[in-house]
Amino acid sequence: MNACSLRQKAWSPYVAGVLIGLLQIPAFLLISTALGASSSYVTVGGYLAAVVDPAVSQIDYVGKHMALTGKNWWQVALVVGIALGAFLSMKLSGASRKPVSPIWSRALGTPSPVVRYAVAFLAGFIMLFGARLADGCTSGHGISGMAQLAVSSTIAVAFMFVGGIATAVLVLRRI
Repeated sequence: MNACSLRQKAWSPYVAGVLIGLLQIPAFLLISTALGASSSYVTVGGYLAAVVDPAVSQIDYVGKHMALTGKNWWQVALVVGIALGAFLSMKLSGASRKPVSPIWSRALGTPSPVVRYAVAFLAGFIMLFGARLADGCTSGHGISGMAQLAVSSTIAVAFMFVGGIATAVLVLRRI
């Protein structure tokens, strides 16, 4: 990928996919872990909660994610890198778009920004809760788990597609 291709409005999904797949190699070789993102929220959330209640680190689940290990901070760095990379891509390419009105706004009118942010927060919370309940997020199961031929990840990815297709059918139908 040369420098001028970084300014394209859309990057090749094949090149991006290969690069993400190759990122597994240093992860396994250097810190014996795979790509994933949802655990980073537990790491950051644990440290933020510890500001209010230092005893939160005594909870086994939270404590193991707060440990100063490469695995925990690798995932935090990955999530920060994804956000920074998306922002940099937008700036380099000059791509921007107007927010698309959700399909339900046709029936209910345009919601206030407070309602939009509340719905986005709630949806994100539900998605993150599901990712932790499944012991991994879509990137963890889809990229890392399937690369390791894990049966649980193959089942998780199959149901992610089923859920995505069902959601698309429900959302895209006419109100």
